[in-house]
Amino acid sequence: MAKGFYSYVREAWKKPDEKLLRERMIEWRSSSVITRIEKPLRLDRARSLGYKAKKGIVMVRVRILRGGRKRTRINKGRRSVRQTVRKTLKMNYQWVAEQRAARKFTNLEVLNSYNIGKDGRHYFFEVILVNPNAPEIKSDKTFTWLQNPANRGRVFRGLTSAGKKSRGLRSKSPNLKVRPSLRAWSRRGK
Repeated sequence: MAKGFYSYVREAWKKPDEKLLRERMIEWRSSSVITRIEKPLRLDRARSLGYKAKKGIVMVRVRILRGGRKRTRINKGRRSVRQTVRKTLKMNYQWVAEQRAARKFTNLEVLNSYNIGKDGRHYFFEVILVNPNAPEIKSDKTFTWLQNPANRGRVFRGLTSAGKKSRGLRSKSPNLKVRPSLRAWSRRGK
């Protein structure tokens, strides 16, 4: 059976050109943390997650610092209990990137996101954002669910794919939630 264009793009991303990717990351590091881009770098992945090249859909590249959530230690003017250096954040980096993009573009809704690379200091993600009030989106049947007010702010409630994965909702069966939840698990010892 003949392969399509997207299958070749997918195969190429399994072993990307290291030199080209390194040059791109050098350029990305010098740009701002959240950068609007014209078109996706990984077209096959973006299309599989719902991207369409039309008005009302915005692509954003987000840069996230790697290496845990360690803060610089404050040595003045705090009680010792307030001098927390490391906090355990039970969110994956992709979900954090989606939330930062949503805070930057408040009129847009996060559809999905995917990883495009990492270096020694940063993770890079591309986030697909949708304007639910755009007439092109309102007339598209695949995005009619975004007009429902219950879907506003879905990234902050962990309803995107990365959010669900971080919340432990990835089970083998489509109708079952992974039990017990992380919150319930932490209450067991009390």
